[in-house]
Amino acid sequence: MQSQPNNPLHGVKLATIVEKLHDYYGWDGLADRIDINCFSSNPSVKSSLKFLRRTPWAREKVERLYLKTNFK
Repeated sequence: MQSQPNNPLHGVKLATIVEKLHDYYGWDGLADRIDINCFSSNPSVKSSLKFLRRTPWAREKVERLYLKTNFK
């Protein structure tokens, strides 16, 4: 496994990112910040993960929000 010292998301699972953002903002708050249907139309962690794993542009938006939120 390669070291990635400049990648702040290294070792953070997508499921962890979605769960923390959901706990912090809720589905409505996520839908307000990122306009994608997986957060606004019948949202769940499972369906969001499925969509985000297949949609790189949406995943990038979620990862940016996670970094911007600055969880410790």
